[in-house]
This record gives sequence, C-alpha cells and structure tokens, in this order.
Amino acid sequence: MGLAFFYVFKKVSHQKNLLQFQKLIEKINPTTMKTILVLIVFLMFVNWFLEVWKWMILSRKIQKLSFWSATKSVFSGLTWAIFTPNRIGEYGGRVMMMERGVRAKAAVAMGVGLFAQLVLTSVAGSLSIAWFVSAYLNPPGSILLAVWMLAVIYGAGFLILYFNVQWVEVWVGKFKFLSKIKTFFSVLEDFKTRELAEVLLISLLRFLIFTSQYIILMQVILPSLPFIPMLLMIFILFFIQSALPSLDLFDFSVRSFVASNLYSYITDQEIAVMAIVSCIWFVNLILPAIIGSVFVLRTNYLK
Repeated sequence: MGLAFFYVFKKVSHQKNLLQFQKLIEKINPTTMKTILVLIVFLMFVNWFLEVWKWMILSRKIQKLSFWSATKSVFSGLTWAIFTPNRIGEYGGRVMMMERGVRAKAAVAMGVGLFAQLVLTSVAGSLSIAWFVSAYLNPPGSILLAVWMLAVIYGAGFLILYFNVQWVEVWVGKFKFLSKIKTFFSVLEDFKTRELAEVLLISLLRFLIFTSQYIILMQVILPSLPFIPMLLMIFILFFIQSALPSLDLFDFSVRSFVASNLYSYITDQEIAVMAIVSCIWFVNLILPAIIGSVFVLRTNYLK
C-alpha cells in the first residue's frame, strides 16, 4: 500500500500529467459533469439497496428483518468495514444489529452473499485476464490455450462451489479444532438452488451497476477509449481488487495504481484514470460508510 501511495503521488505531481488532465477536464461541460456525478451517487444508492434486499433474503431463515432493519444492518457494516483489513469488520457491524443468539449463523449467511459477488468477479475477471494476455502479451499458442483453459476451469470451479455451498459445512466437520463452530454452518443446508440463484441474480445486478458507474465516467472523461477493452479492463480491476489485501480507508491508492497500469495499454491519461477510480471509491465506499456512521453512533454495542 505504501508503494501504491508513492506511485500515485509521483504521477499526480508530474507537471505534464497535470496539464493533460486539466485540458481534458476543461473540455467537459460543467452541467454535464454535475449531472453525471448525481447519476453515479444515485446508482450507489440503488446498488446498496439491492444489497439490503439480498441481506433480507439471506437472513430470513435466521431472523426476519424489516427493510429498515436490514438497511441499518447493511450500512452499519459498511462503516465498520472501512476501518478493518479486507472489510472483515463488515461482518461484525452487520450482525450486531441482529439478535444475540443468531449472530454467528447470520455471519455465515452473509458470507454466502459475499461469495456470490466473488463468483461473478472471478468468472468475469479470469476470462478478461485471458483476453488481456491474448490481446496484449502475445504468448505462444500453447501458453495461450493453457491460460484460457485455466480461466474457464477457475470460473467454473467458483460456480460449482457456490451452488454446492453446503460442502463447506462438510469440510468444516472434518477438522476437530473446528468442531465447536460446525453448528453455525448448518444454515448452509437451508439454502436451496432456487434461493442461491436468486442471490446470484441480485449480485449480478449489483455487478452491472458497479460496472456502469465506471463506464459512465470513462465515457464522459475519456470518450476516446475503445469500449470493449475499457469494459474488460474494468472486470480485471474488480478481480485484482478482490484478491489484494487492503484497507478501504486507503484503498484508493491501490485501485489507482492497478487501474493506471492496466489502462496504460489504451490511454496515456493516467491521472484521469486515477480520478475516475478514486471518485467511484469515494461514492461507493466512503459515502455509504459516512451514512452508516449515523446508525453506528446510535447503537449501544456494549449492551
């Protein structure tokens, strides 16, 4: 993360990069930019209310939540997530809003929802990486075939595991030191294929919204970008973000580092790419966390 900070600082402080970005921004109509930013924020709310809907589905066999209770739970989790590595605090922040006796099972159910999101990121990301290798790295045919096969197997593996999520309970039961928590994973047996498909569909809608936010900003700020490479690199960016350990509060540096290196293959507007990534980071993670802090401050966690 420190290296990413240094990289971003070096790029932003470069006079030529700043002049390029300034000229780019001056070409954009201020009214258009304001409208686009309002749209991005609106999509953020749609995205997180889809997560609220998904959370209501995942938790209904453990504890039925009203829409308002589920909303408080989700946004509280977002607040705790930004202060903890790999968003681990989101589990605690969300399940603390539930009854004491079901919190462990609720955390497992929440994991199913997060895994559904990871499945989509992994499938789209692995196939996009295979495309990137073939489009820009020009490896020998045998290596390229191996890369595509690995991508397909990797994505298929995630899909198979997701629709057989109850296997996790079986695996946990095989380890004696995990025997005390095995009972919490029994909730996985309650998820039928239809419910898992429903959760995956909602996750897909969220994935499309995430993607749309990037596309909208890039089309306005960098309209010369070729659409297909731009889209597939967004998928690669999501994939790398999900794989790297990070802290949401400072995650913009890692995202900016990855994005600027990826998009250097199709544009020299590095600061513009960093600005887009940082804007999405702020709107999708920091702004909801600020909203969630209202619920966190009103919750008696000691009780």
